Amino acid sequence: MRYKLVACEILYREICWAVARSPNRVDITFLPKGLHDLGQPGMFSRLRETLSSLDLSGYDALLLGYGLCNNGIVGLAAQTIPLVVPRAHDCITLFFGSKERYLEFFYANPGVYFKTTGWIERGESLEQLGPQSVQRRTGLDMTLEDLVAKYGEDNARYLWEQLRQFHQRYHTLVFIEMGIEPDDRFERQVREEAARRGWRFQKVQGDLRLIRNLVDGQWDEEDFLVVPPGNRIAPSFDERIIVAEPIPEPASAPGTNS
Repeated sequence: MRYKLVACEILYREICWAVARSPNRVDITFLPKGLHDLGQPGMFSRLRETLSSLDLSGYDALLLGYGLCNNGIVGLAAQTIPLVVPRAHDCITLFFGSKERYLEFFYANPGVYFKTTGWIERGESLEQLGPQSVQRRTGLDMTLEDLVAKYGEDNARYLWEQLRQFHQRYHTLVFIEMGIEPDDRFERQVREEAARRGWRFQKVQGDLRLIRNLVDGQWDEEDFLVVPPGNRIAPSFDERIIVAEPIPEPASAPGTNS
């Protein structure tokens, strides 16, 4: 089988590892880390533009290496071939190997921030720091001096306190070890960052199962949504996370026969 895969570069090492071992031919397009930081409309527009530009002749399916990601994939449509998407709230599910394992860990460990090799070596991408990013528009990347210059002393002090509360939600850095790291450099970086922040460090073992099954074509209904041509991705608001729905027919222009 021949598949086209569009994925976030945060999964670069894991996807390349899985593709190298897959019996299928998988051609990959990686997009910059942090598209979700552009907000739902920005992420959706970037993904739709990328998918629309692909020449999918000769492919059996189009694979998407993303989770729901704040609804950033909602509305993406399958045109001529099936579109296959993991049932995942975000990319952390793909590193944990299942949505059930991720949710179990998430609810048992509040206040954690996750790091992987991709989060570390892909850095603070230009997408995240651009003028349309959520961080830039909300002031999350601004210093107190920046806020004072833009909003005045009183407003800046109030905003600074709100931003501090946002950052204080976290107290633990979790490094997800996938078993394909070349050495311990990434773990050491996360340990050092946790120490600088005064946070606790924790390491958990990841699972490549979802990524491997995605490129191998093992798309069981529990873990993957297969969107048939003429349908698009929609949120399910239940344990399925996403479902397929028919693409609505375009509305008839006023005064024309339907």
